[in-house]
Amino acid sequence: MSDSTGSTESTIFTPEMVLIDVDGTLVDSVPDLAYCVDETMKHCGLPVRGEAAVREWVGNGAPRLVERALANELDGHPEPGLFERAMPVFMALYADNTSKRSCLYDGVITGLDYLTSVEGLKVGCVTNKPAQFTHPLLKDMGIFDRFEIIVSGDTLAEKKPHPLPLLHAAEQLGVSPENALMLGDSKSDVKAARAAGFKIICMSYGYNHGEDIRNYQPDAVIDSMAALTDLIKPR
Repeated sequence: MSDSTGSTESTIFTPEMVLIDVDGTLVDSVPDLAYCVDETMKHCGLPVRGEAAVREWVGNGAPRLVERALANELDGHPEPGLFERAMPVFMALYADNTSKRSCLYDGVITGLDYLTSVEGLKVGCVTNKPAQFTHPLLKDMGIFDRFEIIVSGDTLAEKKPHPLPLLHAAEQLGVSPENALMLGDSKSDVKAARAAGFKIICMSYGYNHGEDIRNYQPDAVIDSMAALTDLIKPR
């Protein structure tokens, strides 16, 4: 398992496929999300929530983020009429602000370059972000073409932490779950990977509702995707 610096103690992974999360793993998307949340709150006559709060609320899809923002708490649920009024406002704002303030984390390009160079390794993307935002964001970040498959939050009937998105990608790419690995940043990613029978590496940064991802016992934790050069090897 890797330590918090990203160095390798003993575990080497030799997967046939790596599926990578977007928000909090590849892209720091909170600056754009926080802007849209705050503008939505203004529209609804509520106080702005701020970037720090949004960082703790991201990770379960846009509707859940808006619910949390309206209620101003992680486990909160707003009055349905308020949510129905706010959600279209947020979606319109985010359509125009998907990547204006977002950026790739340090090490992402190095990590992707390495993964796509490993002979026989398939690389995909699995996110809870709706496809209408996922595709433009990945294109604007210059990494859309790095993935053989992209499964978004509305691609299937279920999303993470349900295992279906991971199992769907594995089936589409012809890989058995025991030969697959998830790269993520949240307990949702860990739960999905475990339920699907995947290995799971997590980033120490990212969005996990303020909790240390090590509490959820992924197979390894790294500080940068650049560390994948030491963890993942050809079969």
